[in-house]
Amino acid sequence: MKDILVHLDDSERCVARLDIAVGLAKKFGSRLTGLFARVESHKPSAVAHKASDVLVAARDAAKALFESKTAAAGVTGRWWQLAHGEPDHVLSETMFCARYADLVVMGQIDPKGKLVPKELVEHTILHCGRPVLVVPHTGSFETVGERIAVAWNAGKEAVRALNDAKPLMAGAKQVTVLSMHKAHDRAAAAMGEVPHVDVIDHLAADGINAVGEHLAGEHIGKMDMLLSRLCDLGADLVVMGAHGQYGLSLKRGSGTKYVLAHMTVPVLMSN
Repeated sequence: MKDILVHLDDSERCVARLDIAVGLAKKFGSRLTGLFARVESHKPSAVAHKASDVLVAARDAAKALFESKTAAAGVTGRWWQLAHGEPDHVLSETMFCARYADLVVMGQIDPKGKLVPKELVEHTILHCGRPVLVVPHTGSFETVGERIAVAWNAGKEAVRALNDAKPLMAGAKQVTVLSMHKAHDRAAAAMGEVPHVDVIDHLAADGINAVGEHLAGEHIGKMDMLLSRLCDLGADLVVMGAHGQYGLSLKRGSGTKYVLAHMTVPVLMSN
């Protein structure tokens, strides 16, 4: 995790996610790239694909904040900025830039906010191919990654998230794997007798001491149980696979959307 990117704009929560990104960069000895990407508020400028004076001022303020924070922490910083704020440009280019990082730090979309496209975070998670750490739009987080909860269903996306989060889990004080299905039932039904597989054992081979729990319930009800259990555990980070809505199943991706809308602690998602 040597190359981290943080999305910046001029929202009030920009400082919170920048502080988390700087802290992670310092912990892992990473280079931190600040990417300024924000929707243009001046419609003629958006149509012309040019940055208005308001957008330039917001960009320059964000750059000064980024340079101040990285310098104070002794973190190597790099600055990127989008040329303009046309919404589709912000959506596509933010996702594209995210592909050139080991970890991407973004902020949960504020339903009342208008600075970024509403689908920016979800679009980036589902299409950038990199793990994305999403910071809630409310609350303060003194630690991120000391007490980690993993939402585990043995699916491809969960496997990717688990692997992407291993550098964080290696330094955690507590790792709890919350299983979203009974480990052997599905495999046994499909394949008959299979070798004993155990995600806790797999993590132990990487030197990660984790404990496991099983969560009952289905679909959104299960997501509510997950969010509730995070509070009980005092988790400061949840790791989970992200699903998009595709194919014939309307439930596909609903859990991802629900968590992104209702999260109360930072969430690392991979697809």
